[in-house]
Amino acid sequence: MKHTSRSLTPPAARLAELLDAGRLLVMPCCFDALSAKLIEEAGFPLTFMSGFAVSAARLGAPDTGLISYGEMLDQGRNICSAVSIPVIGDADTGYGNAVNVKRTVQGYARAGFACAMIEDQVAPKRCGHTRGKQVVSREEALARVRAAVDAREEGADILVMARTDARFGHGFDEALWRCQAFRDLGADITFFEAPHSESEMQRLCAEISGPTMANMVEEGDTPILSPKRLEQIGYRIAAYPLTLLAAAVRAMQAALCDIEAGRESTGGVDFETLREVVGFPDYDREQERYRFD
Repeated sequence: MKHTSRSLTPPAARLAELLDAGRLLVMPCCFDALSAKLIEEAGFPLTFMSGFAVSAARLGAPDTGLISYGEMLDQGRNICSAVSIPVIGDADTGYGNAVNVKRTVQGYARAGFACAMIEDQVAPKRCGHTRGKQVVSREEALARVRAAVDAREEGADILVMARTDARFGHGFDEALWRCQAFRDLGADITFFEAPHSESEMQRLCAEISGPTMANMVEEGDTPILSPKRLEQIGYRIAAYPLTLLAAAVRAMQAALCDIEAGRESTGGVDFETLREVVGFPDYDREQERYRFD
């Protein structure tokens, strides 16, 4: 069991401090406790529990609203307890009406998340870079964000990220309007999903106050820009939601091909490294603390 140097500062306050520093935060996204630990050990200051990746890893199912609040919360507890860096949690549409949104945000705070992301898609939602997604009315979108902010204001120690998917189907101006409205309601971070060009990204950061997040989905709708360029534009977080999951899938497929062909698989880490990654040496050291012979 690794002795992580955990700050006494709550996760939400630590995330707020990172955002206040004014630099771009590069954020690989996780899908389980092990991937979150690898992100922390690589030196990244925060991570994000990706709904797409959790649905794929936990259910073997697409990100189409099939995974439940309880399953996401359970995954989040394991992730948050495995690391000391702040974790942002994908809370989808809040799993119901505004009252459900408030309960979801409260539950994410108790699970140890630093921030919960609430979006304006119609339930069941879809991955933000797939066709066929729809958004709710302005009124319902605002009600969700207000409920999330109310949960924070009423004692949930957590930040709120408000996301809009309105660019698909409703255009740039509608999505921009929603981002500003979410910010006016008290959202700590805004997330305009899938802008179509660098000029749209520039306009977003110029017109929306407060921290914004860019979503770097390989072969998605948003242009893939370097961290340096994203920081110049004005983004505060650069999320890489599927990079680790895609790398893991490719590595497992290659190993399976080796096994099927009767070859020794040599693409992975050696056994001792694997033992170290999952925490055997830390466990053994911890066990020694309680030996009295």
